[in-house]
Amino acid sequence: MTPPPSTPEASAWERLAVAAVTALLMLEILWELWLAPVKPGGSWLALKALPLALVWPSLARGAVRARQGMTLLLMPYLAEGVVRGVSESGRHALVAWTAALIAAIAFIALLMPFRNAKRARRNR
Repeated sequence: MTPPPSTPEASAWERLAVAAVTALLMLEILWELWLAPVKPGGSWLALKALPLALVWPSLARGAVRARQGMTLLLMPYLAEGVVRGVSESGRHALVAWTAALIAAIAFIALLMPFRNAKRARRNR
């Protein structure tokens, strides 16, 4: 698949996507180690950030496959944030809803360049 044309708008969406995935990666680690761990003192659940960390370098380089894969990878993080936001209370719910919001922002930011490229191809 050919990459979408690099426009200033697409570039802004790509930068937002990288920033949001970075924020989600950091939040996932902090969530399970210090902010609102499942077990006091932290838990091994912090390793759930590992898939994000593995795809992040390719995403930062602007690889199309990484963007495609990351859109699929973000859905479990979004779902976990919503489920834990609804089922937990206090600080735990706040961190969960924050993770869900960041995952949704990253998802939208990853899809927008594809949408814009499709429009550009249609208008040729």
